[in-house]
Amino acid sequence: MRPLGPVHVLDLFAPERAALLALLEPLDDETWRAPTVCDGWCVKDLAAHIAGDDLNVVSWKGGGRWRAVRDAPRLAWPEVVDLVNAQNEQWVTAMRRFHPSIVLAMLRFSGDLAERHYGEIDLDALGGAVDWAGPGPAPNWLDVAREYTERWHHHQQIRDAVGAAPLASRRFFAPVLDAFARALPHTYRDIAAPDGTHLRLEITGEAGGAWSLVARNGAWGLYEDVERAPDATIAIGQDDAWRLFTAGLAPGDVRPRARISGDAALASIALTMRSIIA
Repeated sequence: MRPLGPVHVLDLFAPERAALLALLEPLDDETWRAPTVCDGWCVKDLAAHIAGDDLNVVSWKGGGRWRAVRDAPRLAWPEVVDLVNAQNEQWVTAMRRFHPSIVLAMLRFSGDLAERHYGEIDLDALGGAVDWAGPGPAPNWLDVAREYTERWHHHQQIRDAVGAAPLASRRFFAPVLDAFARALPHTYRDIAAPDGTHLRLEITGEAGGAWSLVARNGAWGLYEDVERAPDATIAIGQDDAWRLFTAGLAPGDVRPRARISGDAALASIALTMRSIIA
């Protein structure tokens, strides 16, 4: 049994952005205004939000003192969520004055800028927290993977809104699910269990996989090559999984379709996992 290795996504930012631009460029005005699952946001709003995410990363991670959420470490978690939501809404509201062609230009520019930024990072070094994976410093590879999941799932929400096929090939989707699963130890942080207790999360489908969460020395961690049989197993379809972990579905929506064996109470906690801030 050994700790689970990193998720590598640097080679995915450019083709994912190219796929998004190819989707958006031919849209007519009516489709740009189509509603999305993000409350109150249309396709254009969500596309503008993605560009804003790129620019935020480069500004407050690459630029040091220009930190967009400067006071977040001194705030309680609900206040952090409120602050992030308010800043996102402020950006989207400001972008509504611009034509979709401007949003497309910004996505090209911001995508290139962010990709260069990610390529300059020491991925093995420790950086800031990835909040949904825990409060402590996280390796930079996880932070970069988190940024990729942000772009992929908002891209997918746009595809849903315009009726396009999902970007769900294993190449693009498997790293998203792998990164999302890194929230499992934080999800179970308050669950006491004897050493060796083994929960297995299975995500079924072409892009799916399996993750072993094991209790050791009073803490939970993700491991591979675990020889002990699982004490609890939960299997979720890949489409349900990404929507559940990004708050697009509630646990009660997914529970009837999930397959659970062993300790059902232990397994069901995985349905509460969230791999986004807000």
